[in-house]
Amino acid sequence: MGPGYLTSPLVLIIGTLFDLYLFLVLARFLLQALRADFYNPVSQFIVRATTPPLKPLRRIIPGFGRQDIAALVLALLLLLVKYFLLMALGAGIIEVGNARVPIGQVGVLGLLLVAVADILATFINIFLFAIIVQVIMSWVNPGAYNPILGLINQIARPVMQPIQRWIPPIGGLDLSPLFATLGLMVAKMLVLPPILYLAMAL
Repeated sequence: MGPGYLTSPLVLIIGTLFDLYLFLVLARFLLQALRADFYNPVSQFIVRATTPPLKPLRRIIPGFGRQDIAALVLALLLLLVKYFLLMALGAGIIEVGNARVPIGQVGVLGLLLVAVADILATFINIFLFAIIVQVIMSWVNPGAYNPILGLINQIARPVMQPIQRWIPPIGGLDLSPLFATLGLMVAKMLVLPPILYLAMAL
C-alpha cells in the first residue's frame, strides 16, 4: 500500500464535511437575505447548526441591512482552513465550479480569491438544487405542500420569477426551470474562470 492509502480518504472526508457545512452557512445567508420563513423546521435546523461559530463573529462583524456579513466571513474562513488542511495532507489540486485549481501554487491573496469563487459556485449550486427539487416535486406530487418544499420555493423564487415574466407557460408546459438552469450554468462558466485566473496570477 502506497503513502496515499490513508491520505486520499482523509482528503475526501475533510473536503465533504467542509463543503456540507459551507452549504449550510451560505443557505442561512440566503434565507436571511430573502426573508425566508425562519420558523420552518429546515430553517430552524440550519440556524441551530450554524449559530455556534456565528455568535462570536457577530460581536465584531456587524450586519449590513438584511445581509449577514458574519456568515460570509465564516464561509471565507471555512474555505481557507479547508485549503490549508488539504495542502497539509498533500492535496495540491481542488475543484471549484468544475475547474481544477492547483492551490499549492497559489499565494494567500490568491487563496482568498479562490475562496470567493468557491462561495459564488456554492450559491449557484444552491439555486440549482432548489430548482431541480422544484421540478422533481412538480412531477412526483404536483400541488402538494410541505415545509421543505415551501423553503425551496422561497430560495428558487428570485431566479425563477424574472424568467417566468418573460417566458410564460407554453401549452401548459412551464419551460422556466430549463432556462433558469441553463442561465445558472452559463453564469458559472462565465463568472468563475476570470476570478480563478486572477487568483493564479497573484
